[in-house]
Amino acid sequence: MRFFLLSIIICCSQWGHSYDWGQTGHRTTGAIAQKYLSKKAQRAIDKLLDGESLAFVSTYADEIKSDNAYRSYGPWHYVNVPFDKTYDTHEHSDKGDLIQGIDTCINVLKSDEATQQEKSFHLRLLVHLVGDLHQPMHTGISDDKGGNDFQVRWYNDGTNLHSVWDTRMIESYGMSYTELANNMPELSKTERQIIAGGTHRDWMEDSRKVVKEIYATTEVGDKLGYRYMYDHFSTVRSQLQKGGIRLASMLNELFG
Repeated sequence: MRFFLLSIIICCSQWGHSYDWGQTGHRTTGAIAQKYLSKKAQRAIDKLLDGESLAFVSTYADEIKSDNAYRSYGPWHYVNVPFDKTYDTHEHSDKGDLIQGIDTCINVLKSDEATQQEKSFHLRLLVHLVGDLHQPMHTGISDDKGGNDFQVRWYNDGTNLHSVWDTRMIESYGMSYTELANNMPELSKTERQIIAGGTHRDWMEDSRKVVKEIYATTEVGDKLGYRYMYDHFSTVRSQLQKGGIRLASMLNELFG
């Protein structure tokens, strides 16, 4: 039993930096994206995913973490850039990062030489990675491993800042992913087009603005709870909605 528990601890510590929205957050983003797919994109995606929804496949990239054959994809879940630099001016990881991962997925899906199996795999990854791009702490700083080493309390539980933005606030809100997806603010077509503008590098910088605000308003050791939810959950909802709108736009461009 002691060996079993130790194995779990080691496994979690090795992958700890890769935790993201969690199932509810990713599925919310996938469900939102599904609403805005063009008919042509929807048909192509249905073929690649055997009819599975974007919400269903959105957690795939986390599910494969337990398989050592996919360990090299771990660094694709995040990108760390110091606040005083940009992605282009900061040295990139030779193991890959979130931006490089999305670039690779796009290239495979555009390729005439890639097999259907390869495209299906990378589409599943892409759905997840665009979600990760909008979990602000996944575009954080390496000093504290994207907030994993930033210790706080969530109500009475000890945790870290990354976990608060990953899952704690979403869990506390108590809605399912379908309820969250169906109760987002109504946006006009023009508003959605503005959100979808730019590239995934621009979307990363948008998330980094949120990260800077998080660090400006949170101290190590803070006890977070009702007030933090009141101040920040609207940002969580906004990021989930942006992720869904932008994912749909990217898929429409790739398949539409």
